Amino acid sequence: MLKFTFMKPLFLANKMNKREFIKKTALGSASTLFWPLTSSPCLKVNLTDTKFMQEITYKEAVHVIETPKGLRCLICPNECTLKEGETSDCHNRKVIRGKLYTLAYGNACAINIDPVEKKPLLHFKPGMPTFSFGTAGCNFSCLNCQNWEISQVSPEDIRSYKATPQALVDAAIKQECSAIAYTYNEPTSYFEYMFETAKLARKAGLHNLMISNGYINPKPLMEIIPYLDAANIDLKVFDDTTYQQLSSGKLKPVLDSLQTLKKHNIWLEITNLIVPQWTDDMEYIDKMCKWLVKKGFENTPLHFSRFHPAHKLLHVRSTPLKTLLEARKIAKSRGVNYVYIGNVPEIDGESTFCSNCNKLLIQRKGYEIKANYIQGSICPECEHSIPGVWS
Repeated sequence: MLKFTFMKPLFLANKMNKREFIKKTALGSASTLFWPLTSSPCLKVNLTDTKFMQEITYKEAVHVIETPKGLRCLICPNECTLKEGETSDCHNRKVIRGKLYTLAYGNACAINIDPVEKKPLLHFKPGMPTFSFGTAGCNFSCLNCQNWEISQVSPEDIRSYKATPQALVDAAIKQECSAIAYTYNEPTSYFEYMFETAKLARKAGLHNLMISNGYINPKPLMEIIPYLDAANIDLKVFDDTTYQQLSSGKLKPVLDSLQTLKKHNIWLEITNLIVPQWTDDMEYIDKMCKWLVKKGFENTPLHFSRFHPAHKLLHVRSTPLKTLLEARKIAKSRGVNYVYIGNVPEIDGESTFCSNCNKLLIQRKGYEIKANYIQGSICPECEHSIPGVWS
């Protein structure tokens, strides 16, 4: 059985030499950047191999129209309109000689093997190893971003592994992973890279997992859906003004994405990071839970995640446990059947219980499964069917 080594995503930032790396890791810095993947004990692939390090040329972007003001990208609701030499809000699209190119294609800067529970996806093939990767860039500018070192920069600004979609699929298979997860930064910002990798992964019999903020336009979302198996969408707050102030995005496109994914039977889980002073208003949480149940998401796992000081919110304290427990109580009272609390190892917040009889079905400690009593998809106590993809 494959053993996991739990660690942050491995990536190499610009202008960081080995001495700086050793200094940072020795100090235990919260913003530690890890040395190349070849040093990771959990990987069996030599990523300096020429198959991985081959040169990747810029790839022309998809979902683009010409306007009198410039080329307009239609991947996400930002719909950036760009002139020669300008770069999109996500840092990943640039006009070069009159055409819009994606800078992220073939440039994975974070690669690791994670258990599926880390995404988090707790009702999708428990314990499954996922080949997880991301690039630089993001179409949000979250004040609380935990991966800001890669999400708020361009692929031109950091070092990356030159890996084709086929190379990633081959590596996932060699690593004995059952899925590829598009994660660490927003996969919408590297849509072309995700799309082509997902097609190859599906052909190879691998699952595709999209870990996303859900800020994507309907047409590209419909294009990727046939190749997706599961998604975790970050629903940041149920208030449009706060959404814009905290993340620079809007609420409605995210809600639309949730409904589209559900309509097309993609296994879906939702994460709500509770940030003190920003998203901890229980009226917002109550409204969100009522909307979820009204729209048929009562069996969609909902993860309330603890915030830890990061990026531009270093002055904000971590989420109190009392706040997380109150949010879970509200969600359950509104009819959400599977509610989890993440980033709080001291409580049993990520174990799965039957929504009908409350029997413990999967006992978890962190990302590790201690016991699994589900029989197929059935509770062994009351024979209630447990929503999810279990085998």
